[in-house]
Amino acid sequence: MPTPESESFLRKKPTVPPTYTGVDLGNAEAVANARDAIVREQWVQVMMARLVREEMGKCYHREGVNHLENCAKYRERYLQLLKTAKVQGYKGYEQNYIQSQSDPNYVHTDFPTAREAKGSKGSDFRLGNTLGPKGEKF
Repeated sequence: MPTPESESFLRKKPTVPPTYTGVDLGNAEAVANARDAIVREQWVQVMMARLVREEMGKCYHREGVNHLENCAKYRERYLQLLKTAKVQGYKGYEQNYIQSQSDPNYVHTDFPTAREAKGSKGSDFRLGNTLGPKGEKF
């Protein structure tokens, strides 16, 4: 029988999906809720991988020399989860989110994209870097 969720837990539980799709980017509260949902989903994946790893360790200990045959399901599932179960944060999603023009919350701007802003010279203007994007000198 599952444990009932407390009211404080339910208040903190996100009510939005873990994406920026359909989020009004001008509404700070909606953006914060989307960020929270994204990070929570990533942590759920990490904790799931941890639980599978612990079960795999118990199986290895229990089975001894036969662990290669008898614990294969845990090993395969753990290797699958390792590929995706990483806490990456929300910044990458937020910076690389391309809002479609058919979205009702679409906001038109005249600001250039990152690629347009960099121009033809590239973006690495650090001290000591003298080569442009195609190897020519500045």
